[in-house]
Amino acid sequence: MELDYDKLLSRAREGLEDVMTDDARFVPPEPEVLYEGKRTILRNFSDMADALRREPDHFSKYLVQELGTAGNTEGRRLVLQGRVPEKKVADRVDAYLRAFVLCEECHRPDTNFQRQGRTLVLQCEGCGAHRPIRAGGA
Repeated sequence: MELDYDKLLSRAREGLEDVMTDDARFVPPEPEVLYEGKRTILRNFSDMADALRREPDHFSKYLVQELGTAGNTEGRRLVLQGRVPEKKVADRVDAYLRAFVLCEECHRPDTNFQRQGRTLVLQCEGCGAHRPIRAGGA
């Protein structure tokens, strides 16, 4: 029984995990920032953490640390003390994306955290690359 290339390729792809293909483009959600008095609210915080495939706790600790303010999660949103400019929030989300989500080799978001001994490593599911994550990240 001889199978043609396309059938073999289709069968091989069915067995793979759901990893982004080359023709798909990753577009992270834009932060939805609202202000209530002196507080800044990131309304779509949980949706952003889900899209980035990261734990909300790790993501929130990073944002709070980088923005230099106190904050906590309330339901599906992140509440920060003080009025933080929307551009500053967006810049810190982009920095998180570069530091903890995107692969430095293939630039795909198909990554996850692995622990190797005492070191936390960012492992790419797309190309197999891995790199240690800086300790001060969160």
